[in-house]
Order: sequence, then C-alpha cells, then structure tokens
Amino acid sequence: MTAVIQSLGPFGVFLLMVPESACIPVPSEVTLLFSGFAVSQHWMSFALALVAATGGNLVGSLIAYALGATHLLARVPGTRTVLGHSERLLDEHGLRAVFLARLLPLARTFVSLPAGARRLPLIPFTTLTILGCGLWALAFLLVGLVSGTAWAAVSSLLGKLLLAVGFAVLALLVLRRGHKRSS
Repeated sequence: MTAVIQSLGPFGVFLLMVPESACIPVPSEVTLLFSGFAVSQHWMSFALALVAATGGNLVGSLIAYALGATHLLARVPGTRTVLGHSERLLDEHGLRAVFLARLLPLARTFVSLPAGARRLPLIPFTTLTILGCGLWALAFLLVGLVSGTAWAAVSSLLGKLLLAVGFAVLALLVLRRGHKRSS
C-alpha cells in the first residue's frame, strides 16, 4: 500500500478509496493513515490527498448506489434482512442517515446500497457523501500527518539513542577484553 501511495501519489489514494466505498473490504483507515504519512514526507500535498480520498469515496459510493438501485442484492439470500434494516433506518432518519453513516466504520461502506435501493435523491446523497467522506478523510489524514511528523522526530531520537547504546556496548566489550588480558 505504501508503495502504491508513494509511487502514484494522490491517484493511488483515489484508486485505493474507490473499492472501499464500492463495498469491497479495503480498509480506508489504513489508506488514509499512510496517505497522511506520505504528506508528512512531502510525497504529496495535504489538499490533493484530501481531494483524492474524498473523490475515490464518492466514485465508489455512486457505484454501490447504482448497484443498490438495481435491486439485485435483494435476490441474494441473507441480504434482504440487512437491506431491510438499512432501509428502515433510511426511512426513519432520511438523508441524515447517509451523512452519519459516512462517519462510522463499516456503515460508511454499505450505506450506499440501501440509499440506491430506496432511490434517495442523487444530488443530496452526493452532497452528504462528499461532506461525510471528506470529514472522515480529513480526520485520518491528520492523524497520519501528525504520526508521520512525530515518527521523524522519534526515529531521529531513536537513532541517536541506539547509536549511544551501541557505543556503550562496544566500550564495555573493549573494557572487558582489556580487563581479561590484564588478568
């Protein structure tokens, strides 16, 4: 994943986010944390990472919305119960459920299916998806960015500490060897 993000930059982030929102289990959290780290390493800009992640989520969500609109999943055994529950939530909370689901793990991935099945209006669905997915991406990119920045400081400090420990061990070995020769 790091290689994809490092070599393809924002386009790699986009490509990794599409399947996650199209109901293929690719963890967006990992993608976004690595993307935040990539921002901290200056491999891409924060703004491009945010736009790519949100855009990838939108494209994947529209694919899942279209799949839900076909009602094909209702014919698959076992999915009727899940879709029925999700449809009831959408009936109770309306479009607000789309936005809130975008902020929750797992629910954010599958909310597009019942939204498509219920044929929620596409423009509000798209707007709420962009807002919710944008906030989700923003949060995880910031955590990745802060972690990446902290890692640079920790790795530098850790490197110095390990170097000092290495020199101390080497000095002890030399002292022990010198002490054994004098005995």
